[in-house]
This record gives sequence, structure tokens and C-alpha cells, in this order.
Amino acid sequence: MNNTREVEAVVVGAGQAGLSSAYHLRRTGYEPERDFVVLDHSPGPGGAWQFRWPSLTYGKVHGMHSLPGMELTDADPARPSSEVIAEYFATYERTFDLRVRRPVEVRAVREGSDGRLLVETSDGDWSTRALINATGTWDRPFWPRYPGQETFRGRQLHTAQYPGPEAFAGQRVIVVGGGASGTQHLLEIAPFAAATTWVTRRPPVYREGPFTEEYGRAAVALVKERVRQGLPPKSVVSVTGLPLNDAIRQGIADGVLDRQPMFDRITPDGVAWNDGRHVDADVILWATGFRAAIDHLAPLRLREPGGGIRVEGTRSVADPRVHLVGYGPSASTIGANRAGRAAVRDIRRLLAEKAAHTEEAAHTEEEPAVA
Repeated sequence: MNNTREVEAVVVGAGQAGLSSAYHLRRTGYEPERDFVVLDHSPGPGGAWQFRWPSLTYGKVHGMHSLPGMELTDADPARPSSEVIAEYFATYERTFDLRVRRPVEVRAVREGSDGRLLVETSDGDWSTRALINATGTWDRPFWPRYPGQETFRGRQLHTAQYPGPEAFAGQRVIVVGGGASGTQHLLEIAPFAAATTWVTRRPPVYREGPFTEEYGRAAVALVKERVRQGLPPKSVVSVTGLPLNDAIRQGIADGVLDRQPMFDRITPDGVAWNDGRHVDADVILWATGFRAAIDHLAPLRLREPGGGIRVEGTRSVADPRVHLVGYGPSASTIGANRAGRAAVRDIRRLLAEKAAHTEEAAHTEEEPAVA
């Protein structure tokens, strides 16, 4: 028996990008469960935010933008962001009756029948005319590989597993990575740790002055160009640099943010450089970012030779039925909102064209043959 369910659109992921997309589908007349479905693999609302470390309070969050149609107001800046945003997302889902299905693991998206896509999940299969992929990056932490890594007798963990600064009390900690997470970890850990060492592949780039709209547009344009070329996207933060705020200035003055070049190998008790230097360590914390979680799209063969998916706006160039929201230039929270709206606009146009084509074909078949 074929238990495949049919809808017009499937949204994969219920973080900022997925909820924004679902909101715009709902607003334009699509009915949840009848016309579209939202599938999320997380145990509850909150997207990746629900997994963030407790010491990341809401007041420390940079650039959290409200979802469309409902402002996030009066949040206590001292509360963990994981709690604040999870509650906000849960309220949002209820308010707009988005009926998110969870936990549902999307295993593969492949070509279906009659021009549809087949979405294979842990909760059965869905046949859809369009797909909005909003899976983000949290599920694909990037772990660089260095000689000797398997010999290290201490602990190695990634930002995705960061438990908070108290867990490093009395330990010698090496933090790898020059982004916002790396610097936040260092500044938090330093008062607890016996010693900290900061290593990055490139010297940090600090940004003076306010983050203007013009500067933000220029940064997004650089990321957008990469995905246009089919290259793996870089984060917007990687091209904006680190804001030189009071905390960063103090960290530099205290010697906590004293960047060292990337080590050449890992030893059983630390890391070493080819010039003979060695630093002993109990912990290596890899604040080395994430990659797009898009392996389930592999059957569609969307990747370009450069390793990324070529995207125009949010639409995959290789398959216009597939939209990637929260990918590349739309990875920021405000970018995800805009991208959700743009994806739904394109999908409505695509479905309207298909409906018109089907109606025209049916009408042609009904016309009597001319003798």
C-alpha cells in the first residue's frame, strides 16, 4: 500500500528560516497539513538556539531579529538565550497554527513521480511540488584534522558541545578559531582556567565603529557571490570582522586575546609548532564553525564542482523546485526572514505556472480532433 502523503510544499527545519517560510506560506493562503507541512528533527521549538550553552544569555546575543508578524519583546537579558528563544518560537508556532511535526528526521529528498519531489523521513514519505530547505548548520560542526590529533590524551570538543566556562576550571585550554564564538569562549573561560591559548589560521580582523546598513549589505553581497558561483558559503561574520567592543578591548589588554598562529601538529599532551614551540593543554576547544546541513539533498545532485549549491536568490539553479533559506547570505536572522518571504513568492509563481500548464494540457486533450 502506498502511504505517501501529497502536499504542495514541504518545509524542512523549524528554526528562524523555516518558521519565517511557514508564516509566509500561511499568510498567502496555504493551509498547514493540507497544502504544506513543516518537518523538524529537534525535540522541541527553538531551532539551534535550544542547544546553546547556558552562559550565552539573551543579553549577549548579537543580531537576534524578531520573526515576521510577532515581535520578541520584554525578554530578560540575564536569562539563557536557549530558554528565551525556545519559548518565543513555541509561542510563535501556536499563534500562527503552524503545526510543526517533530521530531522528524528527513533522510533523503529525491526525484518522485509526475514532476514531484519525494521526501523520505522517519515518519513516512511526502510527495511535494516544492521544497524549502531550512536546515541551517548546527548539525554539521566542522572539525579540522591535524597530525597527531588521535594521540591527544586530553579532551577535545566543539562549540556545539560547549558546556559553559565552569567546566574548564583549573585546566589548560587551547581555543581554536577566530570568530565570534571563539572570542566569547576565551573571555568566559579565562577567569576559570589555569591558562588559555588562542590560535587561529589568520590574524583576527577587528571592526571599528558601528555596523551600518551599507556595511552589512556589502558583506552579504560577498557571501551571495560565493553561492552564485556554486562555492560553499562562508558566514556573514567571516567577512564583517569582529566588533571592537569594550569586552574585546579588555580581553586584548588583559592578554587573553593574544592570538597565536595555527599549530602544526597535536601531541599527546598539547600542541606544537615547527619552530620548536610547544604548549601543554588539558583541553582543545574547536570554535571552528559549521557547514550547511544539506546531505539529505544529495540524491538531487545539486552540488556544483566547487562543493556548494549554486543559488539565485533562494532558488537552486539546478532545480527550481528547491529553495535554500538560511543558506549563505540568508544565514542571519533578518536575512532568513527576508529569504522566507522571497522563497514563498517564487514557489507561488512556480505552482501557478504548473497549474496553468496542466490545465492547458487537459483542455487540449478534451478538444475534438478536426477532420
